[in-house]
Amino acid sequence: MGNGSRARWVALAVVCTGALMNVLDTTIVGVALPDIRQALGFSQASLAWVVNAYLLTFGGFLLLGGRLGDLFGHRRVFTAAIGLFTLASLACGLAGGQGFLLGARAVQGLGGAVASAVALSLVVALFPEPAERAKAMGVYGLLAAGGGSIGVLLGGVLTGLLSWHWIFLVNVPIGAAVVLASLRVLPAAPVRAAGGRLDIPGAVLVTAAVLLAVYAITGSGQAGWARTGGELAGAAVLLAAFAAVESRAATPLVPLRLLRQRNLTVASLTGVLWSAAMFACFFLTTLYLQLVLGYRPLQTGLAFLPMNVIMSCLSAGAAARLVARFGIKPPLVTGLLLAAAGLALLGQAPVGGHFLTDVLPGGILLGTGAGTALAPLLLVATNDLPPAESGLASGIVNTAFMLGGALGLAVLASLASARTASLLATGHSHVAALTGGYHAAFLVGAGSAVIAALAAAAWLRPATSRTEPGTAASAESALAAAAGGPPPR
Repeated sequence: MGNGSRARWVALAVVCTGALMNVLDTTIVGVALPDIRQALGFSQASLAWVVNAYLLTFGGFLLLGGRLGDLFGHRRVFTAAIGLFTLASLACGLAGGQGFLLGARAVQGLGGAVASAVALSLVVALFPEPAERAKAMGVYGLLAAGGGSIGVLLGGVLTGLLSWHWIFLVNVPIGAAVVLASLRVLPAAPVRAAGGRLDIPGAVLVTAAVLLAVYAITGSGQAGWARTGGELAGAAVLLAAFAAVESRAATPLVPLRLLRQRNLTVASLTGVLWSAAMFACFFLTTLYLQLVLGYRPLQTGLAFLPMNVIMSCLSAGAAARLVARFGIKPPLVTGLLLAAAGLALLGQAPVGGHFLTDVLPGGILLGTGAGTALAPLLLVATNDLPPAESGLASGIVNTAFMLGGALGLAVLASLASARTASLLATGHSHVAALTGGYHAAFLVGAGSAVIAALAAAAWLRPATSRTEPGTAASAESALAAAAGGPPPR
């Protein structure tokens, strides 16, 4: 291996470390949620904002991040984004109140979105030869798929042995090292003198629309349905304004013509419904394990490990082979139905539940389903489009995933809180009422995954179910592209 080749692999390690920080941040927080709730006084419904503040800005600015890299240089934008993410992580770790933490989490999401969006472009630039690029994409995709498992375990270790503050503070030395290394080893691409404008209004409008909708849903129990209806109507107005801006923008964030592609639209809808269930699953299972079964953070992290390992192993290659053999539609629909079955099983977990009989079976089904469905979902989005637009299509689906996950988490967390309050009012014990609330949310989440499976089965073009030459390689490339955003958790 020559010096030039060695330098490229060192640069890849730096890029992967930066991307891994963003992947870890999606799952590392989950285990610490009960501790954060107790320390800062969150309610069960408002606790979802610790996750959603990150998801909303990440999803809202993911597509804009790629455009920033194109216009201002990928190394410059990557380094600045990692720096912003690191500073926001420091702020999160030092937070002593709800508002400060949520604001810092939103900034984290912005930095994470931009860094993730340009990371894949850096990998492509570093490895122009197809053979080396394939190996580099494999490494990048494997880290993205396995990062969730590391995050869950690391979150449990840091929260259990130190405190919840360290799930954020651990990013600071790593981020600082990535920034310094990026300046030394990443190639400095020339800045484009021309190439379009940034669609900042589009990014702000779509993020504000979902933000207002999530705020309306999480506050519906206290605000009343009249105020909630007004807030939801305001969200609809913002969404309409976003569509109007996109139709007139010279370089739109989401070219509306792409939404006329049937499979891309179906993939985005499926991603919204599926992510709504998956993000809520991690959130609610964490609360069930710690608040009902009395698990400590480290025990919770270990409890999630089997599901994450299965999901990572399938996502990292096995799903691509399934697509090569059976086509796109069967693995996608089967994976979604397996995930729905796992959620339904978790919806039966009792007050005095046991891990092996009441949690592990549902977790295995969820991990198998999610790992099986990810690569086919991304292939659905890009299958009918030319290669020049496949990255944008993957970005649209990832954006739908993040924003749909935020909306779904808000809905299911609010549903769980409302059901818990109702059971408490009828004389149930606190633990029984919590469990009943989680049951209701898990079952609605299972229904969301079933609807996603039915939508995919009914509306995907028949051609996507055929096995095509190179499908396995295409699926692996799609998975690597998916690493531009956190995996579904």
